[in-house]
Amino acid sequence: MKNILITGGAGFVGYHLALHAELNKADRVVLFDNLNDYYDPELKYGRLAQLGFAVDGETPVMEEIKSGSRENWSFFRGSLEQADHVNALFDKFGFDTVVNLGAQAGVRYSIENPQAYLDSNMQGFLNILEACRNHPVDHLIYASSSSVYGANKKTPFSEDDSVDNPVSLYAATKKSNELMAHTYSHLYGIPCTGLRFFTVYGPWGRPDMAYFSFAQKITAGKTIQIFNNGDMMRDFTYVEDITESITRLFDRAPAKGDGGEAAARVLNIGHGSPVNLLEFVKEIETQLGMEADKEYMPMQPGDVPVTYADTSKLEALTGYKPRYNLAYGIGKFVEWFREYYNL
Repeated sequence: MKNILITGGAGFVGYHLALHAELNKADRVVLFDNLNDYYDPELKYGRLAQLGFAVDGETPVMEEIKSGSRENWSFFRGSLEQADHVNALFDKFGFDTVVNLGAQAGVRYSIENPQAYLDSNMQGFLNILEACRNHPVDHLIYASSSSVYGANKKTPFSEDDSVDNPVSLYAATKKSNELMAHTYSHLYGIPCTGLRFFTVYGPWGRPDMAYFSFAQKITAGKTIQIFNNGDMMRDFTYVEDITESITRLFDRAPAKGDGGEAAARVLNIGHGSPVNLLEFVKEIETQLGMEADKEYMPMQPGDVPVTYADTSKLEALTGYKPRYNLAYGIGKFVEWFREYYNL
């Protein structure tokens, strides 16, 4: 039995992780999120409502909100970049497993608002590491990103590939998180696993993600923009494949090597079968039963033409191979999308 902290608990992946059956075996689950307005906060309130939490924009900072449907589940509204918020949680609960999913997401937004990434992704992650240092945990699992591979031309992307050439500030902060985790693991013995997520999608997703934006525009009769003239490949990963993999890692923390190497590792977490962007759009059109009006655009700054995960290390460690195909995943998203927006 475990005490588990999920930061970014009102976010897309955090919510689905909390839904996972494995977490119902925990002694206590604590969700932590700042409920910011990077995208529509109503989605965050809605996700939390599904977990039994009554929260909204007026929810007090760092007041414990109990779940009405899950015993020993708590939610706190707070910010990772506020060390006193993070420390208060660790002082109160003493966690066994920490899953740090809280971060400022988005490649393109990092060009518009770089400070948000330094605050949340750097200072916020430092505060998590310091808390794990002062309140030792069995396993710190944290979100990295496939964006660390930059414009890597070798496919599939392996954890052993060089990641020294990021093409966005978002990617640079995620690479920095990996270095910070390795350092803290080496110095203080914190077992750390960084997960390089590959284009996660599914119900209750983020509106800034392409599939969500495409669905909104297609159903509203608006034009969708296809970047790099559609000549892009993405390793789309259904969210339930992500959460199943994460929960299987809970009790599989890395250990220090015989030579004193840090108990730190990074793992790709993707589907392992990239799909052409136009094929992806076609699947959304099929599931919606509508055709999109398309505008073909050049590549955007910070974007990359291909993502493709080598997931062999994750599969060897967890015994799990992602199993949900695109038709199933987009079908589940569209089913939720229609219901949520009353279409």
